[in-house]
Amino acid sequence: MEQELESLRKRNTELEREAKEGRKREDLLRQELVQVNARLRVLEEAEERLSVEIGELEAHALDEARAYELRIQQLLDQLHKITDAS
Repeated sequence: MEQELESLRKRNTELEREAKEGRKREDLLRQELVQVNARLRVLEEAEERLSVEIGELEAHALDEARAYELRIQQLLDQLHKITDAS
């Protein structure tokens, strides 16, 4: 009986230690999750800023392309007038 009681105490001590280690791991994982979530928010905000920036650059590039196309057309028209006049 005494030996069984000692065995149960020993097992109880082991289980308490394992539970404590489990709580410790859980706390560490929870902290890591908080850090990962914070990094994720930063990355999502950066992605949002980059998307906006890309959109603005695309709009600017399109405006530039249209302006160049218009200028080329004007120069071609002038060239045709010059060659037609000759």
